[in-house]
Amino acid sequence: MFKRLLTATAMAAALATAAFAADKPTDPQIAHIAYTAGEIDIAAAKQALKMSKNAEVRQFAETMERDHAAVNKQALALLKKLKVKPEDNDTSKSLSSAAKAELTKLSKLHGSAFDKAYVDNEVAYHKQVNGALETLLIPSAQNDELKSLLQTGLKLFKEHQTHAEHLASMVK
Repeated sequence: MFKRLLTATAMAAALATAAFAADKPTDPQIAHIAYTAGEIDIAAAKQALKMSKNAEVRQFAETMERDHAAVNKQALALLKKLKVKPEDNDTSKSLSSAAKAELTKLSKLHGSAFDKAYVDNEVAYHKQVNGALETLLIPSAQNDELKSLLQTGLKLFKEHQTHAEHLASMVK
């Protein structure tokens, strides 16, 4: 439990990094942060599909992989349309680093221990990402289409958080 709290705290700190910069994140930085967050959840879902035998956990992971891939596909199409290149930044780098550590930790677990850790991480991760979308990324976005895509993603990701919380109450 303490390790999951540390991982969630590290991800929260990564998402908050841009908030402490002198300026708000730019649209290319926001796009990269959002895309990176989606890729992180896709990687976690793929790991769960390889490692879990629990039908509910596998169904949840399939949903995460499908939904985050769809949102990322829309984001890439929008960036191409706007002729904007996503800009790597300290926040996206920190997110990737924290996610890599979490995937490594989860890879050492098996059975119900893996399922519980994966689902608990999904709850914490969605809380952090949703909070960053609400308080930093959406308010900082300048382009209306980007802002709209982030708002649509937030609605979907709040559903993911609710689903993960329900699943966490069932997985022991």
